[in-house]
Amino acid sequence: MSRGGREAATGILKGSMRDNYTEHGVDEYYKKVGATYRNPHFPGVKNCLFLWLNRWWKMRQPHIDDKKFLVFDMACGSGEATVAVMEWWQAGREAHKHREGRDGDADSEAERHARQARPNSAAKARIPPPIAPDMPVPCILAADPFTAQAFHTRTGLYAHPLSFRDVAEGKLPDVASKPVGAPKSNNSSQTSSPESSLRGHSPPKVESPIIEMVVCSFALHLIEKPSELFALLWELSTKARWLVILAPHKRPEIKDGWGWCKWDVDSWSECRMADPIGELLEDRVHCRVYRSLNT
Repeated sequence: MSRGGREAATGILKGSMRDNYTEHGVDEYYKKVGATYRNPHFPGVKNCLFLWLNRWWKMRQPHIDDKKFLVFDMACGSGEATVAVMEWWQAGREAHKHREGRDGDADSEAERHARQARPNSAAKARIPPPIAPDMPVPCILAADPFTAQAFHTRTGLYAHPLSFRDVAEGKLPDVASKPVGAPKSNNSSQTSSPESSLRGHSPPKVESPIIEMVVCSFALHLIEKPSELFALLWELSTKARWLVILAPHKRPEIKDGWGWCKWDVDSWSECRMADPIGELLEDRVHCRVYRSLNT
């Protein structure tokens, strides 16, 4: 997994990621900044994920039977995707509490803000739906071979140092956290750690549940060989229902026969791989969604 000894370094070394990759190489760059890495595109990442999660919740929520759903933050960086998912969920719970407390007569702060925005503003579309307490809660799985410390510092959760190749070979981290909103334990011995959270390194368990969605933010395009990308995506297609790719462009190219179909988020239907319809674009961040053909 190319996020790529740690020297004293903070954030991004240079403003241009292309310059960073050229000077240091992808892996070496992330080794240098791994503990302090931050993605400057977080607002776009968050807005895209809010739009996607709102649409997903509207279309999928009646079909979710479990009391939790799994989100795999692959190449998790400092946890931008995880933070967005958690904030979305918490905002939805707050909206439900507010509605219940006021008998539905008053809007939440987010709703008031969106109502005051101009009529065509996308702010309204980003308002999380009210989420009742009996609805499933997100459980985070996270992996990154270079930025686990940055992820833990920002989220309080653990990421396992798995690479893209590790995932392609069938390895997955176990749940990195308690469900969102669960009380924190003061007993550190009860906190999951990377060493204890790798599936396959413990006695066999019952068959793992399907991961509801894999989110890969600003990383998947770093896989240069199509054969390696195919191996990763095919493996994920056997374990996850949705693949959400966030990037500053429309790479990488995902092909037919790799275990996924491209999904039109607007019409909630399959579309051709080359079709730009149904994609999301927020603050120069592109979001493409794919549906597994194997789960």
